[in-house]
Amino acid sequence: MTKRIAIIGGTFNPPHLGHLYIAEQVFEMLNLDEIRFMPNAVPPHKKVTEGISDENRVELVRKAIEGNSHFKMELYEIEKGGASYTYDTMLELTKREPNTEFYFIIGADMVEFLPKWYKIDRLMELVTFIGVTRSGFQLNTDYPIKKLELPLFDVSSSGIRAQIKADKSVRYMVPDNVYYAIKECRFYES
Repeated sequence: MTKRIAIIGGTFNPPHLGHLYIAEQVFEMLNLDEIRFMPNAVPPHKKVTEGISDENRVELVRKAIEGNSHFKMELYEIEKGGASYTYDTMLELTKREPNTEFYFIIGADMVEFLPKWYKIDRLMELVTFIGVTRSGFQLNTDYPIKKLELPLFDVSSSGIRAQIKADKSVRYMVPDNVYYAIKECRFYES
């Protein structure tokens, strides 16, 4: 039997309620078997200038998804280390799990960037992209993606880090257990 799994990748620096909301909506709308959160080690398109260790990001994602039986963790890119291209990752995952139909969730900001993705044409053969709405971006592309118009949930990891640096609360922007872990460990304060 073929499993239907969607991957949501990112730095998750930190994971927030917007990530969880999008994942849950995609899970329900597409009637999937599971959603995998895949923290990356070094995103090739983004310079990670601030934040916390990979281990701490993984722990925050674990906390964020605990209690949801259809949310899982995919640690391939963290365990591999270094820069990861989605094509290489998905090639490995499809070899490892041949009876799985993979989907890959991206925000509208990344939809606009698709023409620049590494081996994008070959990647399109491995996964079905799911583009979701994001404030300030359009879901316009010539690539055959599944477009999901979701109500905007305008929260970002960079905004959360800025709030913490400004000594402002991020409660209700992240799950409670993530909020308490950030406070206890004093993540993002300096």
